[in-house]
Amino acid sequence: MSFIHPYLMGLMLIPFVIFAALVLTNREGAARIFSSEALRRLRVEGDVLPLRARNTMLLLSVLLMIFALGRPVIEHGEHTVNLKGLDAMVALDISGSMRSRDVYPNRLQFAKHKIRQLLEAMPEDALSLSAFAHAAFMLAPFTTDKATLEQLLDGVDESYINLASTDFAALGDLAATFLKNKHPKILIVFTDGGDSGALKGFEQSLKDANITLYAVLVGTQKGAPVLGADNRPIHTKQGTIAITQRNDTLLTLARSTGGKGIIAANGKADMQALAATIHRAFNSQKQGEVTIKKRTEFFIYLLAAATLLLLLGLMSLPTVGGQSVAGRR
Repeated sequence: MSFIHPYLMGLMLIPFVIFAALVLTNREGAARIFSSEALRRLRVEGDVLPLRARNTMLLLSVLLMIFALGRPVIEHGEHTVNLKGLDAMVALDISGSMRSRDVYPNRLQFAKHKIRQLLEAMPEDALSLSAFAHAAFMLAPFTTDKATLEQLLDGVDESYINLASTDFAALGDLAATFLKNKHPKILIVFTDGGDSGALKGFEQSLKDANITLYAVLVGTQKGAPVLGADNRPIHTKQGTIAITQRNDTLLTLARSTGGKGIIAANGKADMQALAATIHRAFNSQKQGEVTIKKRTEFFIYLLAAATLLLLLGLMSLPTVGGQSVAGRR
């Protein structure tokens, strides 16, 4: 048997020994203060333990608590547990086209709904959350706390939407920075896509940083009007209504990095399949390990014994006329 915290036990034992010696060797304080006649009048009656026995029980109770503080254990060796969770960066497109309503209720809300499904499908993985349009920024660092990620995701509403053009290069730079020390480097983007001009430099940034891209596209190829902050269609310079269509160029880009691109659909199956695809792709790569010591703990038994002795010591208080001294007011 060994103690996990012997230093704590040692620190507490020194004052305990001094205190116990004073309690067990000193006579009652009342005998030093009152005369014999006064003590005779104050004497209580009842079937109680002698003072020395009662003090001994209480001191033993404290001693057992000190031993419990040291956490006595029997060691049974160690075993190593491999960590299975992955680190992945999740990015949400908040450009002006995400306000379009060719999916219900609009592309932004639909994309957020799909992200929630992905969080549910990757419970053991540490995910971060970011947003991008003409610039990219981090909303939440890597964490396995999916409830916190969902709360932050809920806070991304239409007020975040920026009508400026989508700069995928800014997202690539942000991903390269935050995934620098991660292995593997995984980026999952929820967007309505981008043309070759918008994706200029993005592919090269991903390949330079060795980032694997998984693209989840929302919207339809038929498209829908681009809406302003007042939810009214925006007109082009020629006076026609601006239409935004889903652009699937990102699907090819994702495959070129070793990842995959999908078209978001209703239901959970697509996000569950995406999570399974990511896990299969990286299941042979070691994410880390933790060494766990196998032990049998005994502090709980010491605390139980200490509690019993404490109760017995307190229950043996003397009585006066059948009433406990502790109960007199």
